[in-house]
Amino acid sequence: MARRGHPTGARPTREELIRYLRESPRKVGKRDLARAFGLSKADAEWLGTILREFSAEGVISRSTGRRAIARARDDSGAVPPVAVLEVVSISPDGDVFAAPAEWKREFPAPRVHLVPMHGVPAPAVGDRVMARNTILPDGSIEGRIMRILERGPGEVVGVFQRVGTEGRIVPTNKRRRVEYRVRGADFGDAEPGDVVVAEVLGDARVGLLRARVRERVGGLDDPRTLSLIAIHEHEIPTRFSPESMRAADEAHIPELGARIDFREVPFITIDPADARDFDDAVWAEPVAGGWEVMVAIADVAHYVRPGTLLDREAQERGNSVYFPDRVVPMLPHALSGGMCSLQAGEERACMVATIAIDKKGNVLRHRIERGLMRSAMRLTYERAQEIHDRGGDPAAERLLAPVWDAYDAFAAARARRTPLEIESPELVVRLGGDGRVADVRPRVHLESMRLIEEYMIAANVAAALTLEASGLPTMYRVHDEPDPERVANLRTFLETLDYTLSAGQRLQPQHFNAILRKVKGTAHESVVNQSVLRTQSQAVYSPDAASHFGLALRRYVHFTSPIRRYSDLVVHRALIAALHLGNDGLQPIEPEAFARLAAHISGTERRAMMAERDATDRYLAAFLSDRVGAEFSARISGVTSAGLFVTLLETGAQALIPMRTIGDERYFLDEQHQRIIGERSSLVLRLGDPITVRLVEATAASGGLLANLVEGGTVDRKAKAPRGPNGPRRPGARPGTRQGPPGKGASRGRRR
Repeated sequence: MARRGHPTGARPTREELIRYLRESPRKVGKRDLARAFGLSKADAEWLGTILREFSAEGVISRSTGRRAIARARDDSGAVPPVAVLEVVSISPDGDVFAAPAEWKREFPAPRVHLVPMHGVPAPAVGDRVMARNTILPDGSIEGRIMRILERGPGEVVGVFQRVGTEGRIVPTNKRRRVEYRVRGADFGDAEPGDVVVAEVLGDARVGLLRARVRERVGGLDDPRTLSLIAIHEHEIPTRFSPESMRAADEAHIPELGARIDFREVPFITIDPADARDFDDAVWAEPVAGGWEVMVAIADVAHYVRPGTLLDREAQERGNSVYFPDRVVPMLPHALSGGMCSLQAGEERACMVATIAIDKKGNVLRHRIERGLMRSAMRLTYERAQEIHDRGGDPAAERLLAPVWDAYDAFAAARARRTPLEIESPELVVRLGGDGRVADVRPRVHLESMRLIEEYMIAANVAAALTLEASGLPTMYRVHDEPDPERVANLRTFLETLDYTLSAGQRLQPQHFNAILRKVKGTAHESVVNQSVLRTQSQAVYSPDAASHFGLALRRYVHFTSPIRRYSDLVVHRALIAALHLGNDGLQPIEPEAFARLAAHISGTERRAMMAERDATDRYLAAFLSDRVGAEFSARISGVTSAGLFVTLLETGAQALIPMRTIGDERYFLDEQHQRIIGERSSLVLRLGDPITVRLVEATAASGGLLANLVEGGTVDRKAKAPRGPNGPRRPGARPGTRQGPPGKGASRGRRR
C-alpha cells in the first residue's frame, strides 16, 4: 500500500485513518500509521488517544500480536440493523450515545450515536430504545430511534455530595456509573455523605441527569445504613398495609375439629442460634424394621387465605430477606415471629409429614395430615451437636437419640443416591453491640445441620410425591442438568490442573463428586468447588414436573418453610386441596397465571440472594476500610478481561485487581484456560493461584474492594497467548514488586 504523506503539521482525519485501516491487507500498529501519514514524534500522543477512542467505540479491536492493532471491523456484524440499545451518556451539547443492551462479544461494545426522530420523545440515560442502525463512511454507527421500549430507573440510591451551590448523587450500585445533579431546592434534608433515595427527573436533555432527594436513608457512619442501601436498591417491600397488620394481629389458634391432635408428640426444633422464626420441628421413634419420623411444619395457609390483601403482599415479597442486622419478613411479625412460629411450649396449627423408613433409609410409606402440635424443646445446632457428642442433658438426649438414629439411615440413603456434594463456604458477619462488624468467619458446618437438612428433604419429597399422585397443579422445585457449554469450559479448566472430568456420557452428580473428592485437601479444593458450582444450572420454581439434578431426585417441592417462602405456602394449599384438608386450599388457576407466579417467585428469590450478598459485601468493605494498605494472602477466584477477582483468605471477601494495575507489560486473557499471560515475562496468573495482594480501596457505600498484586504467579515460557482479542495493556507495578512512592519501591524477590 502506498504511503500517504501529509503536509507538514497536518494530521489525518478520523475518516482517513479508518479508511487506511479498512484497506490494509494486514494488521497494522501505531508505528505503521505514523509512517503512512508522515507523523512526527510530537503526534504520538495524539495518535494514541485516537486509537484508544477507536478501541472504546468498537471501531477497531486489539490483536494478540505484539503492538498490533487489527484493521477496522465491519461493524455491520457487531450491531444488527435493528437492535435494542441502552442510552449510556448524553454530552453537554445534547448528543445521545447508546450501546447494545445485550453484549456478549469478546471486544468492547460499540457506541451508537442516536438521532432523534419526529414524534419520539427524547431519551434519557438508562432508557432502552429500539433503533435502526447504519454504518457511516467514517466507521461510526448512527441509530435512528424507532420507539422507546423502557424508561430507565425512576429512582436512584446514592451518596449525596455538595458541589458549589448544587448537589451530586453518586450511585451506590457499582454497576451504575453515572452521577446525578441536584438543584438546591431539591436537597430535602440531605447532608453531604448521606445515603439518599432520589427521584430521577425526566426534564434534563443535556449534561447530567437531574434528581430530587425523596428520602434520607442514613449516614454512612451508621452501620444500619448498609442493609438499607440493599433494601432500597433491590426494591424490597418493607411496609405492610394496616389491613394486613390488623389481620395478623387478630390471628388465633384454630379449634382441633377435623385436625389430628399431635400435641402429645414431643417435637423438637433445631435451628441456628440467631433464628428469628421456627418453621419446622422433628420427632422420631424406632419401630419394627426401622423408624417412624414426623416433620411438623407451620400451617401458614390457615392464616394467609388466598385472595386476601395479606396474601397479595406475601406474594409480592415472595420470601423473607435476611441481613446481618435485620430480617425483612414475608409475613407481619405477629405471624412470622408469633402465631406461625413453632415456639416451645406453645400450641400451634401445623401440617405434619409422617414417614416410615427401613434401616437403610428407604421410604416405605408416607402421609401428610393437618393438625395441632406443641413443640417440647428448642435446641440450637450447636447445642444439639454438643448433646449428641458429649451428653449432659438427659431430657434432651431422650428426644434427640432416636432422631439422630433415623438420620443415620437417611444419610445412608443419601450416599446411595449420590447428590452433588459441593462445599461452598458461607460467610457469617457478626455485629457488635454498636452495630458494627465485630468479626467475619466462615459458617461452621455441623452434623446437626445435615440432620435437619435430611429431614426437610424427606418431607419435601413426601409432599412432591403426594401431589404428583393427585394430578393437581403445584409448584415444583426444578434443577436442570448443567449446560453443555459450561461443562465443556469446566472440563478444559480442570485439564489445566491435571484432572479429567468424564466425557462421552451423560454427566450425573457422582461424576462431579469424583472430581471434588480428588481435590479434597489440596490447594485447588476451593476453586474447583466454586468452578463446579458455577457450572450448575440455577434452580427455579415451575408448575411443570421435572427432576432436581443437584439432589438426584425425580420430583421435589419446597414444603418446609412457609413462613419465609411463598412457594411453600402454594404447596401447602395444593396439599390441602388434594387431600381435602379444608376450604382454604389452592384455588383453580389458569396455567399461564401459574407459570407467571413461578417466574415471579423465582425472581424474588434471586432478588433476595443479590440483596443479601450486596449487604454482606458492604459490611465487609466497612470492616476492611481501616486496613487499606495492608497485605493479605489471597487466591484468584475469577479471571476476566477487566482484571482478576481474588478472595482474601482471612475474611472471604472478594476484591478486584484491575487489569491496568497488574504490570508494566501487556497481559493476554486466555479465557479457555482461565488465566492471563504476561507478554514479555511469560508470567502466568490463573484461577486458583495463591497470591499476595495489597488492599488499596474499600468503599462501604458500594461494597467495592480494590487491590494491587504484590506477589504471585508462575513463569511459564511454554504458555502461549491466545489468538484474538484480549485484555488491555496499561502501565502499573510489575507483579512481584512492592508499590510505593517514587524512589521507594523495592523488589520483593523472585516471583512464585
